[in-house]
Amino acid sequence: MSLCESVRDGLRAAGIDPADAERVVRAALAEDLRYGPDVTTRATVAAQTVATADVVARQGGVIAGVPVALAVLDVAGLPPGCVTMARPDGSAVEPADRVLTIEGPLRGLLTAERTLLNLMTHLSGIATATRAWVEAIAGTGAVVRDTRKTIPGLRQLEKYAVRCGGGSNHRLGLGDAALIKDNHVAAAGGIAQAVSAVRGAAPAIALEVECDTLEQVRAALAAGCDLILLDNMTLPDLRAAVGLARDWPAARGQPSARLEASGGLKLDTARAVAQTGVDYLAVGALTHSSPALDLALDLR
Repeated sequence: MSLCESVRDGLRAAGIDPADAERVVRAALAEDLRYGPDVTTRATVAAQTVATADVVARQGGVIAGVPVALAVLDVAGLPPGCVTMARPDGSAVEPADRVLTIEGPLRGLLTAERTLLNLMTHLSGIATATRAWVEAIAGTGAVVRDTRKTIPGLRQLEKYAVRCGGGSNHRLGLGDAALIKDNHVAAAGGIAQAVSAVRGAAPAIALEVECDTLEQVRAALAAGCDLILLDNMTLPDLRAAVGLARDWPAARGQPSARLEASGGLKLDTARAVAQTGVDYLAVGALTHSSPALDLALDLR
């Protein structure tokens, strides 16, 4: 049986593919139940017991994953409408704040508890970290973006969590945008050749070129690139690259190229990087290193 329509609608409204979310949820629940039913819950909870529980924040942060939590409860057999939402995704919470209230069969609730919390704490941790980066560069005009450094199978949900924190998404996969990296340049014989090859093969998709040096930035601009990733550059080189990106197209009546700083960026220096004039900060740590936000399920 697939997800109920109200849960599917909630996922769609959040920009999450319901089929992808259902795949993740069913796999996670199956992992818990692959060795048999929830023996502890069956032994301690009568079959007809109905209870009320709250998902509560144990620390301050930003919430993400409520539509996914609803999918977990749906797959676990709790009835539609069993949840009352107190804090929607993107909301800031403090310790002891109530996020959700769930009323339904206690057996199903306890069986779903760990899967629900695993997903919500992970996604909320990403949203919380993203919000810190967004606040660190506020007012500079730069935007925080994620990368493809995601946990396999969770990319769509993790990128949703980045949006909940106020960040922006880079490409979802290898086919919705092109990113020419150093190995592609080496294989093609140069930046100009790589750009020409990609435009010939996929002229309609967005194209970005990774550059390690200012000389490569010049080559990317000469090839007509309008999006350039600046990899592991110093602050002076980032400023110089911004100057090149503004001056080169202006002299030819073209729009300025957009620039993305990437590689080893740190929160405590994020504002300095943003103030160089780059358009984006690419932060892989949002999805591969964010600590989980501490949430708990408390029975009333």
